[in-house]
Amino acid sequence: MEAEINMSEPKSKQVLLSGMQPSGALHLGNYEGALRNWVDLQNTGKYEMFNCIVDWHALTSGFEKTEMLVPRIYEMAADYIAAGLDPEKTAIFVQSQIKEHAELHLLLSMVIPIPWLERVPSYKEKVESLGLDSYGFLGYPLLQTADIIIYRANVVPVGKDQLPHIELAREVVRRFHYLYGEVFPEPKGLITKFQVLPGTDGQKMSKTYGNFIALGDGPDVLKRKIMSMFTDPAKIHKTDPGHPKDCPVNIYRTIYDAELPADLAEKCAAGDSSIGCVGCKKALLRAIVDYFQDFRIRREELLSDKSQLEGYLESGADRARERAAETMKLVREAMHMYRPSM
Repeated sequence: MEAEINMSEPKSKQVLLSGMQPSGALHLGNYEGALRNWVDLQNTGKYEMFNCIVDWHALTSGFEKTEMLVPRIYEMAADYIAAGLDPEKTAIFVQSQIKEHAELHLLLSMVIPIPWLERVPSYKEKVESLGLDSYGFLGYPLLQTADIIIYRANVVPVGKDQLPHIELAREVVRRFHYLYGEVFPEPKGLITKFQVLPGTDGQKMSKTYGNFIALGDGPDVLKRKIMSMFTDPAKIHKTDPGHPKDCPVNIYRTIYDAELPADLAEKCAAGDSSIGCVGCKKALLRAIVDYFQDFRIRREELLSDKSQLEGYLESGADRARERAAETMKLVREAMHMYRPSM
């Protein structure tokens, strides 16, 4: 049965694990789908938070071209912090710097049946669509489980499509406990509400499709992307009735435009000649430039001083490493692993 909890439920202080792959620029879909929620969860003060940049996971599909991996790690760290994740409140770190992830993944791989991994929906889909068939890709969900339980995390903020991964983690924990005794809490998926944003062409926003607006895009890039955005193919002339609920420009304005007229959608749907797609795009451009101005300033400041970013990442890694080391001590004891007597 799928495990999930609602954000509205009262909770005591719990451990929360979240993360993303450094596979390219973070975009508005990432911001609305994950990053904004992480910041909100951090600011509740209810969680001890570990926020991981999962660079090993990025290798499952990007193993042939790794030259951009480190620059993307810096950019992701800058995006996290500029968006509001506070390194004093949240441990922000790079997955590969905590070797305990790999050790726990190895130990779990000894006891987990292969069919458990093969039945994960995302594995089947990507094998068919991307042709990925490496051992690392098969083991991706198990490494993800290790990422979670190495911190003895109680909750993981996810969308509903990720719940099968959380359920696998719970099954792995139960199998470990059956074999060796209890060490981990069973993690639960923390379902958070978020706005699903379409891409600039109306499809799902994706780096693969090239239809995204990146958080770090400057005014010139924003102008090019927004002024070429898909709107409403049925609205050829200003007086044609529009369909604002399906228009990406209108959807974005409802989120980011503080000066959005209350009757805009009504006028658009009625074909009011005072409402035009070009005017809406210009208004959206101003709104997004203004909305992310402080973010861009902070991001540029962080990227101009890599030593500051490295300091934040190392501080986060120290906190993560301490927690992970405690867990691995419990795991080794439970599994009766060799320990020198001296």
